[in-house]
Amino acid sequence: MNQKTLMLYSSVDGQTLKICNQLKAVFKQYNQDLALHSIDDFDENISHYDKLIIGASIRYGVHNKSVIDFINHHKEQLDAMKTAFFSVNLVARKPEKNAPDTNPYVIKFFKTIDWTPTVTEVFAGKLDYKKYTFFDRTMIRFIMWMTKGPTNPNVEIEYTDWDRVTAFGKRLTDF
Repeated sequence: MNQKTLMLYSSVDGQTLKICNQLKAVFKQYNQDLALHSIDDFDENISHYDKLIIGASIRYGVHNKSVIDFINHHKEQLDAMKTAFFSVNLVARKPEKNAPDTNPYVIKFFKTIDWTPTVTEVFAGKLDYKKYTFFDRTMIRFIMWMTKGPTNPNVEIEYTDWDRVTAFGKRLTDF
């Protein structure tokens, strides 16, 4: 039986959406239906789906408020279905912080909400100083300096491990 899967995302700079599109390609490879929507634009009933995946990026240490609001508003429905959550953040570039149980943002996120997804994952994002506003570039460079990351304002580094993303997608087609 082909189950209908909904994937909602919140992306600031586009890397979370890029990851979602890779996951969607994996679903297509396995002939599975997957509807992809921005969490801010989604207004359907989630009960029309068998599984739900939420992908969310981090900015300044927190996930987008709309992700938290969505989870809180739909908690009862989420608890009654198979769900997955993945976070995209630059801290996950470090091997000791690239798992759900070691990533400080994912740990903090789950302490602030009353929801436990069936599957949880974390991926490193992309650092692209040229794409940021002056304020964001300055703040992110400062954060990178504090965490011993690259601070050159011309740097662009994609930390996302695409093999891990693909493996996660395969896992999601089976859960």
